[in-house]
Amino acid sequence: MALVRMLRGGQVTLPAEARKALKLKEGDYLDLELTERGVLLKPVAVVDRAKAWDDLGTILSRDKWVGPGAETSDDELLDQVNEEVHAHRADHA
Repeated sequence: MALVRMLRGGQVTLPAEARKALKLKEGDYLDLELTERGVLLKPVAVVDRAKAWDDLGTILSRDKWVGPGAETSDDELLDQVNEEVHAHRADHA
């Protein structure tokens, strides 16, 4: 456990080892929960919903298949989407 000091305005600095372990960077958001034992901070991903909808619209407006070889089956496509979602969550967790 690391010792953390509170500064003016209630600011605290998380130790580098904690930031590395949680893959936190400047500007990331943390959810604060008061517990019986003290304070619990949990990283959260914040999504700009308008941008997400715009990105989704762009993706959906693209041609279904562009590339060499046979078109990807629906099952293969779902597997690829699933892998991308997991990779995105791992990067932003």
